[in-house]
Amino acid sequence: MGREILPLTLDRLSDLPSTCVQCVFWELTPAASTRGRPCPSEDKKGWLTTTLLDWGSPGRVAYVDGVPAGYLTFAPAHHVPRAIAFPTSPVSSDSVVLMTARIDPRYAGQGLGRVLVQAAAKDALRRGVRALEAYGSSGPARDCVLPSDFLRSVGFQTARDHPAYPRMRLDLRTVLRWRSEVEQAVERLFAPVRGLGAPQPVGAAHLDAPLATEVSPPATP
Repeated sequence: MGREILPLTLDRLSDLPSTCVQCVFWELTPAASTRGRPCPSEDKKGWLTTTLLDWGSPGRVAYVDGVPAGYLTFAPAHHVPRAIAFPTSPVSSDSVVLMTARIDPRYAGQGLGRVLVQAAAKDALRRGVRALEAYGSSGPARDCVLPSDFLRSVGFQTARDHPAYPRMRLDLRTVLRWRSEVEQAVERLFAPVRGLGAPQPVGAAHLDAPLATEVSPPATP
């Protein structure tokens, strides 16, 4: 099974679920998004165009054997108008907002949720960002808001508590340490067989195993 994690671009916007292409929950202010939008997909495309030009790709899309399997979006707070509506706002000045994510139910249980978060973290680190922050949902599923339990399962910790919408934080230095520990573990795995020919990737299946509960498809606002 081949996996690819690619940046979200205008060309790949159509690879998101149609309900997500039509959803502007995060991309508009609450006042704007509650008004009847004549063409929300155009609003989405406009937001993506602006963010691409100003900051770069605000998301990652996962493909399994060439088929879209899930996606994740993240961006600086000034590109996430909905973020101001949460009771635990604002996010910290050294972070960007992890907005939402979705995994196609056909690919649930394959670790794609964690892989997408790690891809976002790697990209944010490259841009000099110190943390990802997200508004979690601790109650019933809410429009496009990630469950707090999922965020905790991939390394987020509570930055500001709230009974419904805690603000969660993933320190990207933690991600660096995790990556280093994995690399050291792989190095130790192959060290005893050095000099005995090219090692076979016997550990690959374990490194690709599911590591967290997947993201449930968010409801359309």
